[in-house]
Amino acid sequence: MELTIEKLSKRYPNGVQALSDVTLRIPTGLFGLLGPNGAGKSTLMRTIATLQEADSGSVTLGDLDVLRDKNAVRRILGYLPQEFGLYPKVTAFHLLDHLASLKGITPRRHRREVVNALLQKVNLYDVRHQRLGSYSGGMKQRFGIAQALIGDPRLIIVDEPTAGLDPEERVRFHNLLGEIGEQVVVILSTHIVEDVSELCRQMAIIHRGKVVAQGDPNRLADELNGRVWSKTVVKQELPQLQASCQVLSTHLRTGRTVVHVLADSPPDSSFETVEPELKDVYFAAIRGFTPAKVELAS
Repeated sequence: MELTIEKLSKRYPNGVQALSDVTLRIPTGLFGLLGPNGAGKSTLMRTIATLQEADSGSVTLGDLDVLRDKNAVRRILGYLPQEFGLYPKVTAFHLLDHLASLKGITPRRHRREVVNALLQKVNLYDVRHQRLGSYSGGMKQRFGIAQALIGDPRLIIVDEPTAGLDPEERVRFHNLLGEIGEQVVVILSTHIVEDVSELCRQMAIIHRGKVVAQGDPNRLADELNGRVWSKTVVKQELPQLQASCQVLSTHLRTGRTVVHVLADSPPDSSFETVEPELKDVYFAAIRGFTPAKVELAS
């Protein structure tokens, strides 16, 4: 099963070009869609989830035309949006049971079995009779995945699923997504680079509505071998470096500023080469740095 997106475009009435000729091929498994806030990720996800129209282009899942046959898509779709509402006074079991009924699982006994199995899968079975308002952020996200799995979907979309989670819940959520992604197409839309590098074998980076890089995260990082240079600097040096070099990123390490620069050779003898990471690929792509862009867009 493969999700194929061809030249998908969307412009909003206010003039914002949210998507511009987006073309992607997404196979079975976990696929990471990485980009900054406002890059067009959520627009793309909502379009695939049949929640809004595209201006042009096509989306197919196998033989299914996603943009034309919306009801058929919704029957095989699981969707966890970035923001979703829960009834705080309702228990997890009762809300999931209600949602399963709306999904068409009508025999009561079978529905109960499905709901209990899903709650077991997301590790919420022991708290299934607690009100959702008492759940932590991570528990609510796991409930969100449970509702997205109702009906054995063939396509699952999760939008910014780990934002705000503590490290333990994030690891638990990663393990859950990894298990789910073994059998179906799962699109993980996020601005958190570590989510993609830890989970996904294939990915794309989207910026200003365009795909600026795509492929295997490890291969993309390998393409920058020997071209990422690092140096610890004082804050006052940054403006000059940014004017003269392609600065990928700056971050604090034990209170000191560490700079990563993209170049074919060290800017000066004080720089040392470092092994590139997906973060370096990400910043090179969204900043349009020519040495990376030529490789990443190929």
